[in-house]
Amino acid sequence: MDRKRELTSVDLAALCGEFGDYEGAKVDKVYLYDDGLVRFRMRDFDRGRVELLVDIGETKHLRVADAENVPDAPGRPPNFAMMLRNRLSGADLVGVEQYGFDRIVTLEFERGDEDTTVVAELFGDGNIAVLDETGEVVDCLDTVRLKSRTVAPGSPYEFPSSRFNPLEAEYEAFAAKMEDSDTDVVRTLATQLDFGGFWGEELCTRAGVDKTMDIADAGDEEYRAIFSVIEDLRDRLDSADLDPRVYYEGSEQGDDEEGGDEDETAEGEDADRGLRVDATPMPMAEYDDLPSDAFETFTAALDDYFTNWEAEPDTGPEDGGGRNRPDFESEIEKQKRIIEQQEGAIEDFEADAEAEREKAELLYAEYDLVDDILSTVQQARENDVAWDAIGEKFEEGAERGIEAAEAVVGVDGSEGTVTIELDDHRIDVDASMGVEKNADQHYTEAKRIEDKKEGAQAAIENTREELADVKRRREEWDAADGDEAGGGDGSDGADEAAEDVDWLSRASIPVRSSEQWYEEYRWFHTSDDFLVIGGRNADQNEELVKKYMDSGDKFFHAQAHGGPVTILKATGPSEPARDVDFPESTLQEAAQFALSYSSVWKDGKYADDVYMVDPDQVSKTPESGEYLEKGGFAVRGDRTYFEDVAASAAVGIKCEPDTRVIGGPPAAIDPKVETSIELEPGRYAQNDMAKMCYREFKDRFTDKSFVRNVASPDLIQEFLPPGGSRMVED
Repeated sequence: MDRKRELTSVDLAALCGEFGDYEGAKVDKVYLYDDGLVRFRMRDFDRGRVELLVDIGETKHLRVADAENVPDAPGRPPNFAMMLRNRLSGADLVGVEQYGFDRIVTLEFERGDEDTTVVAELFGDGNIAVLDETGEVVDCLDTVRLKSRTVAPGSPYEFPSSRFNPLEAEYEAFAAKMEDSDTDVVRTLATQLDFGGFWGEELCTRAGVDKTMDIADAGDEEYRAIFSVIEDLRDRLDSADLDPRVYYEGSEQGDDEEGGDEDETAEGEDADRGLRVDATPMPMAEYDDLPSDAFETFTAALDDYFTNWEAEPDTGPEDGGGRNRPDFESEIEKQKRIIEQQEGAIEDFEADAEAEREKAELLYAEYDLVDDILSTVQQARENDVAWDAIGEKFEEGAERGIEAAEAVVGVDGSEGTVTIELDDHRIDVDASMGVEKNADQHYTEAKRIEDKKEGAQAAIENTREELADVKRRREEWDAADGDEAGGGDGSDGADEAAEDVDWLSRASIPVRSSEQWYEEYRWFHTSDDFLVIGGRNADQNEELVKKYMDSGDKFFHAQAHGGPVTILKATGPSEPARDVDFPESTLQEAAQFALSYSSVWKDGKYADDVYMVDPDQVSKTPESGEYLEKGGFAVRGDRTYFEDVAASAAVGIKCEPDTRVIGGPPAAIDPKVETSIELEPGRYAQNDMAKMCYREFKDRFTDKSFVRNVASPDLIQEFLPPGGSRMVED
């Protein structure tokens, strides 16, 4: 049996009900540990010390822990922890809520000068975001930029698209959701109703319904039996009628077995019952045959379970000291979640595009009315009538029953717009333009959104390919393990690759350097080992295009003005030009490089668009009447766009085959270096950030002189984007 690693949606519903008892506790201090654990040390008038732990690492959960189960305070707090301390010291915990039926919990804190919300995302890779009173992200452990949502400092926090909540649904909605499925009953409960695999089986067992029954064969009788069980679960959660348990399985020695040494039992492990495998808010029918311990509260059961997580290593039934099996299941689930988010984004794009087209059509349908409003505003502005006065005139006209005035619901002088209500739709129109141009803007916006939908559709195909690849690798791994279990070929493993050198711990690292022609420019090698070069100034931009851009290469540039010429090389300078089918990963990395070293980073923006063209589309010859400044080029013809490219860069230190600092997109840099630092736009100047990275690298390597030789602040600065940066917390 797989041991519980993260909380289910049902677990969170039960847990948040208990957390009401801790409202009013006051925050003393906040700690952040390297493994993704955030600890809120609080004090309560009745209980005294309260330790609230939120873990987004290997075991995604939250709990109130006994003081003796809390890890020692870490060393110097990182910036994220310091920010939390500044905002939360002395604040009161006033609410803990689950977002819908998702694995997301919000912690609300109030303090006289400011209120703070901490959002814990206990799904996927996990994340913690800190929000101010307006819902804007102050900071987050991981920046998220998907088609469907963004979680980034300075942006409004966006929850994932709301899902079906089976604990709030009426029977008709529940039955309709079941009918929409095309799989069996248990998978429908697990995925379509978001119960997850374990609770899907538990509901079937309690309802007496065959979990493998095809949904096409299920009917009202089965649906009502399952819904009755869900109603009972809902009532127990609402009334806090819990009976928490910790379950055990897998004992390898019983009371009567010989050779057992109780002193050798791992701390917290019950030798008679084996390992803890789950903590649940109530007894489970699926676990009827397993021994268990009862607890007064669910959070106490979770504290016992997760405190003993590391003390009870999960070796698995076939572990014999061999290689560790990759967690293919987690990766598969991750890819499925990404596909689900991408499908949601496509649906949103379709709805948004349709809404824009509908606005345009309404403007034409009410052409005379809209034209009357726009003409009135334009004439008033020509006569220097103030916007406030225009708004008052429309209000007076509405009171007299004038149809055009009644349609106006607001004017905005700062934007030069009028908001008109047509058929229950509110439409902002630009008062400086006519009806046709306003309608055309909405048609253009609809087309732009549809183009983004096409990008999302392409992305979802890539994700599906990645999912298929993970499944293929899982099959190959399991097949290989099966061969090994059957005896193999008797090899003693001498052909296996030698263990990697731990360069960080080496007392002395030899410096091996080499110089390349492209090092005077900005440069990096993609994860597929293609060279990308970019100009540092106007002179280099000119030189790169004239001297190094060949047919078969690709030319990249940020959509924003002020960025380097970026060339993805298909061949080396001494090789004949040829066409190359560049992998998508290489194109994405080149686009990110072009964006991150442009004015977008300097302006503190976290994402923007990048375009790609062929060399023959780039010219130094301007159109008639145009002027091209030094380092600028005319680009003609169709462009391939990469939308919402994240501004992100990394610097790292290579130790083999040569030793040097390198920088560029994180996906390209991280696999090539011994250690790296990821950066995003922030407040530290380029030279200050270079010094900060240098100090961080010195702390990581035992051989300090090596870092001074190959990664001095000056060398690091060559790879940093322009403008301010900050380190992304691990």
